Amino acid sequence: MTGALLRGAAAVVGVADIHYKRGAAPHGELRMTLEAIVAACADAGISPRELDGFVSYAGGGGHDGAILGGALGVEEVRWSNMMWGGGGGAVAAAINNAAVAIAAGQAECVVVFRSMAQEDTGRLGYAKYFYGPHYLAHGVGSPAQVCALRTQRLLEHDGVPREAMRALVLAAYRHAQNNPAAAAYGKPLDEQTYETSRMITEPFHLFDCSRENDGAVALVLVSAERAQAIRPDAAYVLAGAQGAPGGYSSIIDNDDLYTSAGFAGRSGRPGVAGRLWAAAGLGPDDIDVVQVYENFSGPAVAALIDHGLAPTGPAAGEVLTVDNLTAGIGKLPVNTSGGNIADSFVNGMGLAVEAVRQIRGTSTNPVADAHLSLFIGGPMAPLVSSTLFGREETL
Repeated sequence: MTGALLRGAAAVVGVADIHYKRGAAPHGELRMTLEAIVAACADAGISPRELDGFVSYAGGGGHDGAILGGALGVEEVRWSNMMWGGGGGAVAAAINNAAVAIAAGQAECVVVFRSMAQEDTGRLGYAKYFYGPHYLAHGVGSPAQVCALRTQRLLEHDGVPREAMRALVLAAYRHAQNNPAAAAYGKPLDEQTYETSRMITEPFHLFDCSRENDGAVALVLVSAERAQAIRPDAAYVLAGAQGAPGGYSSIIDNDDLYTSAGFAGRSGRPGVAGRLWAAAGLGPDDIDVVQVYENFSGPAVAALIDHGLAPTGPAAGEVLTVDNLTAGIGKLPVNTSGGNIADSFVNGMGLAVEAVRQIRGTSTNPVADAHLSLFIGGPMAPLVSSTLFGREETL
């Protein structure tokens, strides 16, 4: 299937974002998943029984379509799968996968979900997912340590200023002050507090690191034709891409694109970002607002560079400033709910909900007349992905 066939074939018509302080969930992952799905269906104005597809990612929320469909009383499960890839690299891929299912006629009403509860699965901590023996033998086994190695190279070799990372963090905290649901609401952050916070693993300070919450998030997708009948502010999937350049793997960690977030191409190939723009028939300058997965600030900066939203090298600091990343002020508003760093972290799926809110105009930090909303999945993971949403008039 070409990108042209996917363009506008499906749209998000319902969303739900439920999160709690880490370890404070009142229920386990299954119940939270069901609650989020029911809430997303209510947001779409449909019955959960109408669902016929279920998609999740990263091995999390390990409840397949048969389990969820049975609990919800659906008529038939036609699509049920899990996207591979550690961390949140496949979060946008899960949305793309749902859109593909609808475009190909394999399903009609698909929910994409992710749930997390420490009581069920523990934290996304040391030596989980994809750490190779060369890492573990040298005491490197956490996401922060793996991403720190690549980020340090980005700063030292490519010359990207560390202030770009700080700007991303401060903009996220600025946005969180307008979002009552954000964990950092009422807790503004300034440069001095950021700079004097404890070092986690060089070059990441405390505030460079994402939060980790309990919770569940769900997005309901239907065909474009049905979306037009359901709601006028549906967020249409204009393009999606996923994958990784050959040799890019945190298992071997010796690829020649070491400072990339995984979206760049190699050997004349366009890469994930290039394929996304080609499928959309658009480019970085067309985008109104961006939600970029920040497992840590450095990979998010690298992801923005990979997508052509900011230059690499010292010039990155001229684009990635606090004001330029702030909704209502800058030309490149990023993570307008507060993102994983200042709002909440349910493996990044909440960022997808915020991308949809920007299309609807219901964000707590709305970007005026936002027609194109880009969602970038977890950078520096073995597999990465992106999704571009647009209003109906962008089709």
